[in-house]
Amino acid sequence: MKKYVLMAIIAIAASLNLHAEQGDVSAAAQFVYASKHSMAGLGLQLQYEPITNWRIAPEFIYFFENDNRTALNVNLNVHYVIPTSSSFALYPLVGLSYGHYKHTVIRPGVSDDCCGANVGLGAQYQIKERLYFFTEQRFQIIKNHNQSVTALGLKYSF
Repeated sequence: MKKYVLMAIIAIAASLNLHAEQGDVSAAAQFVYASKHSMAGLGLQLQYEPITNWRIAPEFIYFFENDNRTALNVNLNVHYVIPTSSSFALYPLVGLSYGHYKHTVIRPGVSDDCCGANVGLGAQYQIKERLYFFTEQRFQIIKNHNQSVTALGLKYSF
């Protein structure tokens, strides 16, 4: 399953690069906090806008060890961007999520792999011509791992 998710992300990233026009593709780095096990992590996100105001946003998040477990999270979200001013926009998001949770002490080597959905809201603020600050708040609906996820990050638009 992990191989298929990774191959899908690579295929999406490659297609974004092939079809990109100026302003259509963005790359982001983010700090993420997940409520289920109070885990903090770092993430990478690509954003591609195939149609005005609609974005496809695959992302990969690595959560640092806490409570004797680590986690990886791969998401494929869709954003609908609602500009409220020339430098600020809100966007509802929905998407698919894949989580890999690994125990490090209690049950070493035991892991949970599960799929689910994301529902949330994001906001972005333009700092400079192609540099944005963004924040997202979403709820992940994943069997036995439902959680609230908060992200803060910076993105650069190509």
